[in-house]
Amino acid sequence: MRILIADDNRDMLRILTAYFEKEGYEVHAAEDGEEALAVFYREKIDLAVLDWMMPKRSGIDVCKEIKARSDKKVLILTAKSEEEDELKALSIGADEYIRKPFHPKILVLRAKKLLGDERFLRYKSLRIDLEGSKIFREGADLQVTKTEFGLICCLVRHKGRILSRDQLLDLVWGVDYFGDARTVDTHVRRLREKVGDHLIQTHRGLGYSVEADDE
Repeated sequence: MRILIADDNRDMLRILTAYFEKEGYEVHAAEDGEEALAVFYREKIDLAVLDWMMPKRSGIDVCKEIKARSDKKVLILTAKSEEEDELKALSIGADEYIRKPFHPKILVLRAKKLLGDERFLRYKSLRIDLEGSKIFREGADLQVTKTEFGLICCLVRHKGRILSRDQLLDLVWGVDYFGDARTVDTHVRRLREKVGDHLIQTHRGLGYSVEADDE
């Protein structure tokens, strides 16, 4: 999914871009209202995150134009604290309103809620449908098995940690499974063929991991 983030504070823009990209979103950044609208018309965005106070065109003006020409979701960021300002933002079509300061993780969660993306887990190029037990890469269903799905979910939820074969057997196959631990190797090999060799790392004599995202 594509996110437009517009804010004239470059540090804020950099931080928010990093947090959204960490969740697997494609981010298009803008530093003023005119640039934000140029991105909107050029890219097929799914959500616009707009700072209220921007040069050239305000976030409110940009929101009005986006809403007049599409059904895309808009989230307004502002340092304003008056209730009438929130009412103004919502009355011109904004779907959400967040006051500064805020934690970037809160913004990402609000954005996911707007997009109906809460049931998805994201890692690198993968989009993991937790309800449908499916894995997508660049929109394509990778047709994974139930065990392969459980394996990638386990690794992603423990990203940055090496999980031994025995740990993976307990977490994915269940503690009552008494098969050969080498079955993990077979399933990892098949999973790599679908998600890409580079995503799952082998640690000889230790186990497997996926790398942690940069904070």
